[in-house]
Amino acid sequence: MLFSNITIIDEHFHAVENMYVGIDGQTITYISKEAPQKAFGRVYDGKGKLLMSGFYNTHAHSPMTLMRGYGENLVLQDWLNKKIFPFEAQLDGNAVYWATLLAMAESIRFGIVSTTDMYYFSEDMVRAVIESGAKNNISRSITCFDDSNLFDLVGAKEMKALYENHHNDADGRVKVDMSIHAEYTSTPKIVRQMADYAKSIGAGMHVHLSETKSEHEECKQRHQMTPAAYFYKLGLFDTPTTAAHCVWVEGDDFHILKEKAVTVASNPVSNMKLASGVCNVPKLLDMGINVSLGTDSVASNNSLNFIEEMKYLATAAKEKLGDPTAVTPKQALYAATRAGALSQGRTDSGLLKEGYKADLIVLDISGPHMHPVHDLCNNVVYSASGSDVLMTMADGKILYENGRHFTIDVEKTIYEATRATKQILKAL
Repeated sequence: MLFSNITIIDEHFHAVENMYVGIDGQTITYISKEAPQKAFGRVYDGKGKLLMSGFYNTHAHSPMTLMRGYGENLVLQDWLNKKIFPFEAQLDGNAVYWATLLAMAESIRFGIVSTTDMYYFSEDMVRAVIESGAKNNISRSITCFDDSNLFDLVGAKEMKALYENHHNDADGRVKVDMSIHAEYTSTPKIVRQMADYAKSIGAGMHVHLSETKSEHEECKQRHQMTPAAYFYKLGLFDTPTTAAHCVWVEGDDFHILKEKAVTVASNPVSNMKLASGVCNVPKLLDMGINVSLGTDSVASNNSLNFIEEMKYLATAAKEKLGDPTAVTPKQALYAATRAGALSQGRTDSGLLKEGYKADLIVLDISGPHMHPVHDLCNNVVYSASGSDVLMTMADGKILYENGRHFTIDVEKTIYEATRATKQILKAL
């Protein structure tokens, strides 16, 4: 496929007009102002359009689409204990399959090509992701409140089988990570055993870290150290780790994250909606820590509109610090694309660059809300809308274009997800 006379955001996050971009199979193989000599098949007219890297959502719980709007205007513990946990107790594999497929349909519509997920019924999630054509780093999160050994836990057995059966499935579109849910939902014994296991197999790690003030402070009371220091001491960060939230990290925590090359997945909309706080993204960036972007679940967001998430990433930091220079649009774009790909171990992704995976999106930049253009990157972060996404492509395969999904029966998915939700509500 050849994109012709299209504006691009290049690998340096500069907007360049009137470009030709050629796709061979899964890979970007041609980028130039000159038309190529070889034929690339379909020619896509790029007038009034922008081609850029797709988005990488680095913290999500995709099956929680069934809980969108279900528990509103509640403090976190009431939200969890009165609404979310009872609902989740009624889930089964069928509900999780349709819920995940619904999340993939929404993600693809908004330009998300890959998601880092933490949940359970993971086999059903894998099936939905593969069918959707999207990419996913799936982890079966582990919780433990007693003196059990790791592999005595049902969840850990599922986690191990998931890794052995599905890691790098679908030509690498599916990767399986390990996951400790959080400090407050596990024991030091389980964390150490998980750290040793993940390191032995070279798997990535996905964990919640210092999401709320109470979580952070109670860890300090229990262990006389912060959650970051606690996980560091137990070796959890000895494998490539994505730490979600990091709203309340403090002091030496920043140095720990830097030393261990931990990616921080910031979730600004969810954090503000649940009144958890605002992550100090500018300090993380100043220290050279990789900061990526996540939505969290749609139960706490309540959408997967990633362009909206970018805008919140930039604006929340400005308000938190009282500094309008904090987090530039280009930093927000990098967090949404390249930083996320790196956090997922997808080193050949997240940039519009020759030799990289063709994980691309096309935005309509012809509308009045996108003009005038002083700096197109500014407009993409602050002026664009998720509805401006015209095409989403993963590994060179078009998954969505001009209102049509090519891999998901959206009408059936909505029906089945709604039916599963009604069945669960009847059981509560």
